Amino acid sequence: MSEPERIADQLRRAFDGDAWSGPSLHQTLAGITAAQAAAYPWAGVHSIGELVQHLTTWTVTVAQRVEARKLTEMTREDWPSFSVAVTEVAWPQARQELREAHQHLLGITEALPSSELDTVLGDARERADGSGVSIYVLLHGTIQHYLYHAGQIALLRKFV
Repeated sequence: MSEPERIADQLRRAFDGDAWSGPSLHQTLAGITAAQAAAYPWAGVHSIGELVQHLTTWTVTVAQRVEARKLTEMTREDWPSFSVAVTEVAWPQARQELREAHQHLLGITEALPSSELDTVLGDARERADGSGVSIYVLLHGTIQHYLYHAGQIALLRKFV
């Protein structure tokens, strides 16, 4: 198995497989209603719906960057609002968009030559836009990002 295939395996495990850390992102989202996705249990926290949209933004961005082999601008809003008024339509759509973005990233990762993993995207390290890291670090960061927010979602769902 190539290193990109191993990374794709870890992406799958974090998203909807047997994640070592606990429930995958998909398992954590299972059974959450539109009303729960739009709820704000505490002031100053993001809703589950906002977290899902944020994850989609970054999954799409990572896929674009890996595919282009260079730093690209984000084409979606980082933290879009998730309105209570449209949740019945928006919630299934948000989950589907995240799944599609994840599937697209998997395909790009599996097709990636191992020799491209050390390609650095951007000139300097900027945490805010995710630049200045290798494709290898970017893909592993996406795995970490899935699980970080899955943990947040697991906590939020206990209070909504």
